[in-house]
Amino acid sequence: MTLRTPIRARRVRGLLATTLGAGILITVVAAATPAAAATPTVSCTSAKAGLAAKLKKDITAALATRKGTVAVGLYDRSTNTTCTLRASTAYDSASVVKVTVLSALLWDAQKAHRALTTREKSLATAMITKSDNASTSTLWKQLGLTKIRAFLTAARMTQTKPGANGYWGLTQITVTDQQKLLKLLTARNAVLTDTSRAYVNKLMAGVVSGQRWGTPYGRPAGVSWHVKNGWLSRATHGWRVHSVGTFKGGGHDYAITVLTHGNSTMSYGITTIQSVAKVIHRDLAAS
Repeated sequence: MTLRTPIRARRVRGLLATTLGAGILITVVAAATPAAAATPTVSCTSAKAGLAAKLKKDITAALATRKGTVAVGLYDRSTNTTCTLRASTAYDSASVVKVTVLSALLWDAQKAHRALTTREKSLATAMITKSDNASTSTLWKQLGLTKIRAFLTAARMTQTKPGANGYWGLTQITVTDQQKLLKLLTARNAVLTDTSRAYVNKLMAGVVSGQRWGTPYGRPAGVSWHVKNGWLSRATHGWRVHSVGTFKGGGHDYAITVLTHGNSTMSYGITTIQSVAKVIHRDLAAS
């Protein structure tokens, strides 16, 4: 979506009114942290010599001057690289939960041995590619909390708590669980079939141009991308701005999750996310 105020305001109203866009988690602190509070630090491991230390240093530096609370997740299957910081901190999901909704829909259809209907495909396409809230509300209601929770259990996303009373945008998510979902979408598994995974990835690769910000920022040429972003402003914690994405190419196969809140504006949150994404893409490309 563009960052014009009218569109942004409509998105926020939609999220709230219609039932409502290997991890590193980082908290950025603008002021001095009280002595009693331990400041989380980036922790990375890798089978590639020197890569973990490089990522830890560069992600930390990218966030050193950023305000707000930031959670980042990285997992590169090719080099067995994982970085984490504040991996279990919960955030209001905003629209990134839409990937979970689509995955739950497909999982439920698999159990019934059926394909998605034409109507379901239309709703799913609008939900992911345009971040359409009304379509999400329809599918959320169709599934119901029982089926959504059943999918979360199957996916072992134990830290995700669905929003109550139809408020899907207030689902509580963590980097740990978002990374679990992205891993399911990028490798064969017993939860989602190859056909289901391909469908989700196709839609995430087809988001409208105005919503291709976030984790794809700074990716090298030739690296494929799939993305879903989320944004929501509330009275507490200011703007929530999130981005989840998967990438493949240049000898790497990786997933990035960045969750943020406490942003003064949506644009500020986007800049924070892209500062992290840029150094991750750069360091992996150089490894």
